[in-house]
Amino acid sequence: MCPKERARKMNEQQTTKAEGLDAIGPAEIQPGEMVGSAVQRREDPALITGDAEYADDIRYPGQLHLSVHRSQYAHATIENVDTSAAEATEGVVAVYTRADLDEAELSGTIPGSRIDFAASVDRPMLADDVARFQGDAVAVVVAEERYLADDAAGRIDVEYDRHDGVATVADTEAEDAPAVHDSVPDNVAFEWEAGDAEETERSFDNAEIVVDLDLDINRVAAVSMEPRGMVARYRDSTGELDVELSCQNVMAEQDRLSSVFDIPETKVSVRAPDVGGGFGVKAQSYAAHYLTAWAAIELERPVKWIGTRTEEFVTTNHSRRHSLTARAALDSEGRMTGLDVDSTANVGAYLTEGGAGVPSAAFGTRLLGQYDIPAAHVEVTGVFTNTTPLAAYRGAGRPEAAYVIERLATACARELGEDPVEFRRKNFIAPDDFPYETPFGPFYDSGEYEKALDRALEHVDYEEFRERQAAAREEDRYLGIGFSTYIEICGDGPGTVQGGQVRVTPSGQVIAMSSLVENGQGHATGFAQVVANELGVDYEDVEVVSGDTDRVPEGGGTGGSTAMAMGGNALKESAGTVRERAREIAAHELEADPSDIEFDEGEFSVAGASFRSLSVEEVASMAYSGDLPEELRGLEDTTFFSPEGATAPFGTHIAIVEVDPETGEVDFERYVAVDDVGTQINPKLIEGQIVGGIAQSIGQAIYEEVVFDDNATLITGSLQDYAVPKAESIPRIEWDSTVTPSPNNPLGVKGVGEAGTIAAMPAIVNAAIDALSPFGVETLDMPLSSERVFRAIHDD
Repeated sequence: MCPKERARKMNEQQTTKAEGLDAIGPAEIQPGEMVGSAVQRREDPALITGDAEYADDIRYPGQLHLSVHRSQYAHATIENVDTSAAEATEGVVAVYTRADLDEAELSGTIPGSRIDFAASVDRPMLADDVARFQGDAVAVVVAEERYLADDAAGRIDVEYDRHDGVATVADTEAEDAPAVHDSVPDNVAFEWEAGDAEETERSFDNAEIVVDLDLDINRVAAVSMEPRGMVARYRDSTGELDVELSCQNVMAEQDRLSSVFDIPETKVSVRAPDVGGGFGVKAQSYAAHYLTAWAAIELERPVKWIGTRTEEFVTTNHSRRHSLTARAALDSEGRMTGLDVDSTANVGAYLTEGGAGVPSAAFGTRLLGQYDIPAAHVEVTGVFTNTTPLAAYRGAGRPEAAYVIERLATACARELGEDPVEFRRKNFIAPDDFPYETPFGPFYDSGEYEKALDRALEHVDYEEFRERQAAAREEDRYLGIGFSTYIEICGDGPGTVQGGQVRVTPSGQVIAMSSLVENGQGHATGFAQVVANELGVDYEDVEVVSGDTDRVPEGGGTGGSTAMAMGGNALKESAGTVRERAREIAAHELEADPSDIEFDEGEFSVAGASFRSLSVEEVASMAYSGDLPEELRGLEDTTFFSPEGATAPFGTHIAIVEVDPETGEVDFERYVAVDDVGTQINPKLIEGQIVGGIAQSIGQAIYEEVVFDDNATLITGSLQDYAVPKAESIPRIEWDSTVTPSPNNPLGVKGVGEAGTIAAMPAIVNAAIDALSPFGVETLDMPLSSERVFRAIHDD
């Protein structure tokens, strides 16, 4: 079956799910009908009752605690590190500096800090002779108790020769600006471009109208409920290193630890306990991870490190920061014929694994949105500053891309004097044009963009709103409506592989295993639904094991909205193979040909003789018998799944706000989201992901911004200074969906974990600008603080 035929068939089978779904118990669902059902999350009872186990809950006999002494300056030469007072503190077991790493002949470099197209700069675990951002690790203390370690770390006396720091891109462009790294005197971390510059320029030369838009995208920090943390144990007798880490990718962490400490992978075990929020920032490497492991190896005792909230703000990767100009070329009919984006990204003091890829390709190749734009070009320059490094955060470049194209689309409609809905509609990629290749290379797998737009417009009764908006303005009330017709490209693609293993035990218990780490998405629920559906067994009989290198097959980590598209399909294929093995065993026991064995709702029966049947559980009890031929023994399979291509979920989000011109306050009246993520394994899980993503995007749009002073010292370094939305700040999200299955994987699923975050920012800002159009306000930058909005209204 060709991909398009598969998509059409799935589309006929899949029913559209509406908003406000109630979760249902698995006992209410018939075998074989698990996929598409809003099954209650099985993860919640442990989280609600306090039985969940996070990194800080882990305790071992003889456990020590590690604390990091961090630079108070953003840019300074380290003249001397005096650890004598810390070493003399009661309860302190060890103090380590860079000299100790060098003496141990440890490279002292965090893996993944070299990027092919970027400046070659190593990131040390402990600063060598220069601290390059506030929070740079300088020394560590290991003590019997956590607060003893913290106290002793504060007693380390570091002599600094402080230098001027550069906090912004503008600072780096000043005459005689200090270099963050001596080897990169101009502070240019990378230069990247995509698309056809000449063809794009021709589109502008031939344009009827050109629309320009300058945008500043604010820097934000991930505020996970659980700070990063880790426990490491080492057994010298066997050379084994065991790590329990709040992370998103156990296999990658295993690889990194094996490489750094020259320990075979088979002797490095990494397990993720319950993780209180990942959002991309826990997929990266950090100095404290390696320092904790090294201390455990050196001391041969368990060592725990739990980051503080302050450490989270100064050291956990930030994200999003761009300053850019976007231009659209329009023909005489108001269609976009060209797109050109020139952006400068402040990447912080070092490049992480995502520090170059996120602001370049992950951002740049997603800029087309839902629009059929024949020519496009993008350039991104990454610049080093003395600030916290930047990398992936929920959406990883795609929220910024959606923000740019959706702000630009609304600006184009305003320039043409057109309705923003109709401008979008006439520029959409047509359903028959899929799979659609963009000028930047990536393919969109499938889409029916007008269907989602129309569904969202029905929810808000668009014509009635415009009438109400006009009436409100007569009363000096300023309502605005904003649109975001977004896409995401996710789910990985050809060449990427995800392992999945399914085993049925002799008792009929099913164990499904995946390397993907649960960070709140609902993997244990969704994966169990997929496997139970394939095997026709009770959902409750499927146990999902994930995030443990000792138990699961090789594969990637959680991130990039790949869990169901990669992990779910791997488990589906493994379960399907197990089912077919069970069919052969049943045929052997029933003395029939396998082709004559029918399977329905967990029962194998002989065609035309349904009284001769065996359940999956009965077959499982036989599968491990020596009476079977050797080729039929056992019921398990491991699949390494690779998709035919990436997936491109999409949707329309509409924000309706009211702006008070006297205070600048922006209040939500309504928020409607219509999303299409392909086949829906569990609509309730999807709704939860969308709503959570929107909440984070509301944070960036209205409240959140990381701020440094002129010398790169962090000002917003606590929850007293860094505003995040409260429950009362989030409107009721009215969620609905359409279903356009992906032809690129057997389940037909698309990614969902980041969709809400990608969609919401432009909808909110476009709504605020629409509300303020009577005041001549045509642009606003995030966050939409009351002061910023007030000044936009009242400043000439």
